[in-house]
Amino acid sequence: MKNDIIIAGVGGQGILSIAAIIATAAVNNNLYIKQSEIHGMSQRGGEVESHLRISSTPIASDLIPTGAADMIISLEPMEALRYVPWLKPEGWVITNNQPFLNIPNYPPINDILNEIKKIPHHIMMNADEIARELGSEKAANMVVLGAATRCLDIPYEEIEKAIRHFFGRKGEEIVNMNLSALAKGREIAILKLEGEKEKMRDEEMEERRDEENKTVKG
Repeated sequence: MKNDIIIAGVGGQGILSIAAIIATAAVNNNLYIKQSEIHGMSQRGGEVESHLRISSTPIASDLIPTGAADMIISLEPMEALRYVPWLKPEGWVITNNQPFLNIPNYPPINDILNEIKKIPHHIMMNADEIARELGSEKAANMVVLGAATRCLDIPYEEIEKAIRHFFGRKGEEIVNMNLSALAKGREIAILKLEGEKEKMRDEEMEERRDEENKTVKG
């Protein structure tokens, strides 16, 4: 088992909380981890990046090579796009689609979202809005994490346990809100993946019909 994950965003979005929760769940599941972090300055929209490597065998380096990441988890779409060169061809991008508008000289958001849509495996969502509906926009990071759990090789229950541990000191209400955000994000990912499977089935059926029509005409 191996998951190489880049977690990205800007200061204040809870990037390091995502990394800590996944790392805790991995350790509790008897897995090895290596982690490196770059901290930006939130008041300047500084980027925050974490390389998180998880494996069933010992890990040599804490940095993920270019083209080797299994997943990019991002709270900010431009930051997600920034790290695409680190992604494997079959890797996943899981990202919030809402821009952090305090970033200077921000490109047109539709251009960024259209580039992300070109990535074969991606899940985008308005995590800010979903979190607001659940009670706090601060839980947007847990919405995105929830979507990512569908692609993680760690039991979902271990992620839930790690969230209870991480937020436990803040009280049951905060714990439950973050668990709800996690569950909602996972639900979005499941619907997205089921939709992709259905699309593939439709395309396969269309191809078979085309072949049958060619045979009849021949």
